[in-house]
Amino acid sequence: MSNTQELYNPQSVEPAVQKYWADNHTFKATENTTKEKFYCLSMFPYPSGRLHMGHVRNYTIGDVISKFQRLNGKEVMQPIGWDSFGLPAENAALKNKTAPAKWTYSNIEYMKNQLKMLGFGYDWDREITTCRPEYYKWEQWFFTELYRKGLVYKKSTSVNWCPHDQTVLANEQVQDGKCWRCDTPVVRKEIPQWFLKITDYAEELLSDIDKLDGWPEMVKTMQKNWIGKSEGLTIEFDIENSNEKLEIYTTRPDTLMGVTYVAVAAGHPVAIRAAQDKPELAEFLKECAATKVAEAEIATMEKKGMATGIYAIHPLNGRRVPVMVANFVLMEYGTGAVMAVPAHDQRDWDFAKKYNLDIIPVIRPQDKTEADVSKEAFVEKTGIVYNSGEFDGLDFHGAFNAIADKIEKMHKGHRTINYRLRDWSVSRQRYWGTPIPMINLDDGQVVPAPADQIPVILPEDVVMDGVQSPIKNDRSWAETSYNGAHALRETDTFDTFMESSWYYARYCCNDFKDGMLDPSKTGFWLPVDQYIGGIEHACMHLLYARFFHKLLRDAGLVSCDEPFKKLLCQGMVLADAFYYIADDGSKVWISPLDVKTTRDEKGRIISAVSADGHQLIHAGMTKMSKSKNNGIDPQAMVELYGADTVRLFMMFASPAELTLEWKEEGVEGAQRFLKKLWNTVMAMLPYKDLKLDLNKLTDSQKALRRELHKTIAKVTDDIGRRQTFNTAIASIMELINSMNRSSQETDQDKALIIDIINHIILMLYPITPHICFVLWEKLGHTTHIDDESWPKVDESALKADDMLIIVQVNGKVRSKLSVSVTAGEDDVKAAALADPSVIKHTEGKQIRKVIYVPGKLLNIVAA
Repeated sequence: MSNTQELYNPQSVEPAVQKYWADNHTFKATENTTKEKFYCLSMFPYPSGRLHMGHVRNYTIGDVISKFQRLNGKEVMQPIGWDSFGLPAENAALKNKTAPAKWTYSNIEYMKNQLKMLGFGYDWDREITTCRPEYYKWEQWFFTELYRKGLVYKKSTSVNWCPHDQTVLANEQVQDGKCWRCDTPVVRKEIPQWFLKITDYAEELLSDIDKLDGWPEMVKTMQKNWIGKSEGLTIEFDIENSNEKLEIYTTRPDTLMGVTYVAVAAGHPVAIRAAQDKPELAEFLKECAATKVAEAEIATMEKKGMATGIYAIHPLNGRRVPVMVANFVLMEYGTGAVMAVPAHDQRDWDFAKKYNLDIIPVIRPQDKTEADVSKEAFVEKTGIVYNSGEFDGLDFHGAFNAIADKIEKMHKGHRTINYRLRDWSVSRQRYWGTPIPMINLDDGQVVPAPADQIPVILPEDVVMDGVQSPIKNDRSWAETSYNGAHALRETDTFDTFMESSWYYARYCCNDFKDGMLDPSKTGFWLPVDQYIGGIEHACMHLLYARFFHKLLRDAGLVSCDEPFKKLLCQGMVLADAFYYIADDGSKVWISPLDVKTTRDEKGRIISAVSADGHQLIHAGMTKMSKSKNNGIDPQAMVELYGADTVRLFMMFASPAELTLEWKEEGVEGAQRFLKKLWNTVMAMLPYKDLKLDLNKLTDSQKALRRELHKTIAKVTDDIGRRQTFNTAIASIMELINSMNRSSQETDQDKALIIDIINHIILMLYPITPHICFVLWEKLGHTTHIDDESWPKVDESALKADDMLIIVQVNGKVRSKLSVSVTAGEDDVKAAALADPSVIKHTEGKQIRKVIYVPGKLLNIVAA
């Protein structure tokens, strides 16, 4: 790399730099207590086979932050690994007639090379692969410990079932009534499941959100809403002619006197008993059993119900109210029964109108006019209670407390805090996952696998039939012994979110063999200082990881309360999508790389033609996807333009948290910039040893040097605090333009340009590390740029000898004056009144007032 290259050739430069990094373990992290630590982590990839542009954006952001912090003197850890269990491997194995393990390991090797091609500064010695027994054995061990603590249980429950993937989905994995992975409509199914008691941590998970100062407000709000704390009243309704009671929970006890029916879930014991001699009701219960659990779908679907023939007794006024089965009530939420107040809840109102049930208003507006509930429910909490006997005239809070007091005094209920959050179902009926380390004894008992049977190893040399999990088909794998007696292993596997809930901690000590985690090392590195990933993980991975971290803390394995200090959620990457209509009417999607477009003067596409001559329809900018064939292969772009060009475009084209539109002309522009930078440095190499004499700077040189240090200040703030990487790059580009316009005649001029170039290369290094590594070396530095320090702002350079004053006459700008920074108000006023442009607009007029804003503006009021 020492020979001067006349032309910029990233295909030559980048592999040589990457080899140096690999040979010298440049980015290896150690527990160096003499430095401040910085742990930067991007959500690890699923080894699907190839990186996509979303990966590249995510990992480029993380690498820029890591390299910036490294130059700022931090001991930086940036690890990488593989979230390698999951259903896609099973589907790919079926398609390619291989085993999931073989497919996965092959993909990991391929994708590892892709990551290295992009110049990411990972500590590869910390690499983890979650499908390896040395990783998941500790997950199994920890599960058995949680079981012994009472934080794990198994029960049969109605679950979300994906018919396509043949597996259970957690509530968070049902999106718009469909499987989050394959978009298949989800159905309900009764099945035994293992659960983690995340609800035991609901209050802490909620309250600790306020500690997450470095998280986006949107993510914090999403988690608060998902946990869903509510304060209300649990109330018992007696069943007529029975000793049974119906227990309901409500957050609106102020409306209790307006209850006209009680709705129960199809799985509620009252509904099941009532259906025993009612075939029509039994059929309706079956229909309800297929109802999706996603709340968004429940909110929009048609509300259906049927009378049970059973009546409940109102606890305060003794009114008989019918018990209805309703498809919008679920056993998993609350008690599986709800009190219905149609006058003050729109869903209850719709249902009451449909089935001709009573509507009794008990809340009216504060002006005491009658609430009109003939066309819709009156749902405001700000009203006044009426039609409620002794509670008339109370507002919401007054009625809440008065009714709660009376219910508690009558022993008919109690105040309750509830959470929307439900325990985490971690059982999956698929093969490619961590085996759940539980054992079923012949006498019906279920016990955790003993220590000498952990890890429970998943067999990797299997044949997939596409129907049943190989470990469910293989009884010999399930057979084991417990205390000398015959037993069977659990054949379900963990939800793959289990592996990603603690991987960040294992990076701290991935070679530790004496336990799940080494507290001395987790104590050094955790929490993660900067975490980067998509906002789509807000209520799944990010919530589960917070929960798991608290479990690890309570086991003494980590010492902090939260896993991630700061969170950056990067936007999606979009690309143009094009298609034509085939003879059979189907859409044929064409890669944007194979399309020739014509654009108008504003850059809008007005026509598009495929390589084989089809006139194409432009479907706009959409998320890159296989289905629309508009994914751009990062490897092809790196091979064509170089990794630094791709990285620069990714960081410059859009703010990190917003969507990025992939435009090849933008990539070409990024490469032109790097070529220009290269050529500029090459041209200045003969002057690289010139030294700048700060005592002999001309005014123009002082101004240019001032711009340099203003840029250093801005770029430092943009990357370090604001994380507005695009504006940092724009500032560097502006500085380069100013430098190129400046005089280059004297040695002082050239020495100043060399000084600016050195600073520019340091500032660009986190973004375009390969070219900066080589240019730094060519400029004669004996220390590699990886070990240099981030540029420091020279405060003295920011102090100007002169200042610019805007002069206005009657509010309109009439002149701009350059005056000494020591000039006082009288000096500035005198200079302004002597200025020809000001005289022109004040001559013959009376100066009524002069307003001076020190160092900025002088306004003359003349009449």
